Amino acid sequence: MTVADSLPEAKAARPKPQAVNRPLEGALWMIASCAFLAGLSALGRHISQFDVDPLQIVFCRLVFAWMCMLPWLLHRGIGSIGTSQIKLYLVRAVFSMCAMSTWFYALALIPIGEVTALSFAAPLFTTVGAALFLGEVVRLRRWTATLIGFAGALIIIRPGFVEMSAGSWFALASAVFMGTSALIIKTLTKGDDPWTVVFISHSIMIPIALVPALFVWTWPTFEVWLFLLATGPVAVLGHLFLTKAFSVTDVSNVAAVDFSRLPFAVLIGWLAFGELTDIWTWVGAFVIFASSFYIVRREQAMHKKSSLQDKTAP
Repeated sequence: MTVADSLPEAKAARPKPQAVNRPLEGALWMIASCAFLAGLSALGRHISQFDVDPLQIVFCRLVFAWMCMLPWLLHRGIGSIGTSQIKLYLVRAVFSMCAMSTWFYALALIPIGEVTALSFAAPLFTTVGAALFLGEVVRLRRWTATLIGFAGALIIIRPGFVEMSAGSWFALASAVFMGTSALIIKTLTKGDDPWTVVFISHSIMIPIALVPALFVWTWPTFEVWLFLLATGPVAVLGHLFLTKAFSVTDVSNVAAVDFSRLPFAVLIGWLAFGELTDIWTWVGAFVIFASSFYIVRREQAMHKKSSLQDKTAP
């Protein structure tokens, strides 16, 4: 972006881009994103086997991802990065840190497939948070879908039938923090573009993540450093492909493909770690995903209806 493009007059003069809807392309970008994010989970699982604490993994993942974004920053120009929402970024950083930390702790304790399956519950917590803290109107059908989704989580962990492991608790906690973070991101993106949100968030999270990492720090071998280094580009590419998917088609079309994260995670877990995923994880994951997908479709339909009413209003 040039300096001229950033001027208000130039922005006003440019025509607004037309809505793009290429479902097949969006699905392919989403599948690529799911593959890379499943790969990130596998890296976290593998690194934890070398007695590297998840808090240290989180710090390294943030640093190396931030380094991968530096070329974008240099191309865009340091002066182009700015925000008026710094307090909200600080809140988002705390919740994102908690989400990543509990996620990597879960990966160290239970199979990748189970962690991935429980992560589908994040949109359910987003719905609850939107109703409780943002005052959004959540009607009966969305509440019903949310309750069904939570029932799916119970199918996976089966409390009372199977001992509730620490890994399952960490995975559920991560879904709560992810859902809360998603609420904050929705607010941030109203004023800042996605890349700015990601870059500023990482810049804030790195010093925050350093403090707990210092208490558990161990010096990895050269081999482990390579795996830690890989978490950066894998995470950036996964989220870049996700952003690209959202940019070329409707949210509901992209959300429909998100379930492919589970087959990728299960396949990697089986090939790399010999992990077997039981039928209840698949059943519960499908129930959670179906309810989350309904909520996404419902939100998009309500948004389109609201936009149409605004356009037709006198």
